[in-house]
Amino acid sequence: MNRVRAALALYVADVFASAPRKDQRAKGDCYLRGLMLDGRRKSIQAMASRLPDGNEQNLQQFVNQSTWDPVPVQRRICERMLPLIAPTAWVIDDVSVPKDGRMSVAVAPQYCGALGKRANCQVAVSVHAASTTASCPLQWRLFLPEEWASDTARRATTRIPSDVVHREKWRLAVDMLDTLAGWGMTPPAVIADAAYGTNAHLRAALADRGSPTYSPSKRM
Repeated sequence: MNRVRAALALYVADVFASAPRKDQRAKGDCYLRGLMLDGRRKSIQAMASRLPDGNEQNLQQFVNQSTWDPVPVQRRICERMLPLIAPTAWVIDDVSVPKDGRMSVAVAPQYCGALGKRANCQVAVSVHAASTTASCPLQWRLFLPEEWASDTARRATTRIPSDVVHREKWRLAVDMLDTLAGWGMTPPAVIADAAYGTNAHLRAALADRGSPTYSPSKRM
C-alpha cells in the first residue's frame, strides 16, 4: 500500500505540476485518492468522509473556486496515458447522470442512458482511448441543453461563463478531437455508437480531418 501511495504521489506531482500553488497540488492529490478509494458515492462530501486528510470545504474550493487551469492537467494525463493504453481506437460516447431539481449545471429532461429513458439528468460527451484491455478518457465536455442558453438567471446562479453556449453533442466531439490534434495526438481510428454514427455532419467532419477509420456500432 505504501508503494502504491508513493507511486500515486509521483503521478499527481507530475500531472498537477502546472498548478501554481503547493496547496492546490496537495488538494489534487487528496481528490484523486478519493476518486480511487472504494465507495460507491464519489461526491465530495462522501469522499471527504472516507479520506483521513479529507476536508469537504477544501475539496469543494479546489474543484469549483480555486484558480488553476485544468487544460494543462488534461494534456499531461493524455501524454502519460496514451503510451500505456496503446489504443486501437478512440471512442466517442456520452454518459448521463440522473439528477433531481433544476439547478445542477446543464440539467434538463433528456435521454438518460443510465436509466434507458428520457429523464432529468446531466449529459457529458467524451473521447476515450481504448484497447482490448484498458481505456482512459482523453477529453470530456458537459452538454449544455438549449434551454440553458438564454436562461440568464440559472446561468448566473450556477456561474456558467458567458462564452459557454449550447453546442450539439457531435460538435462537442469534434471540438475535443481538434483539441487533441492541437496537442499532436492522432487517433488510430475513431469509433462511435449509432447515436453519433448516423450523424452525417460528424462523419463529414471526421472525413475532413483525415480520420483513418469510422466504424459505428449499434447502441446496446
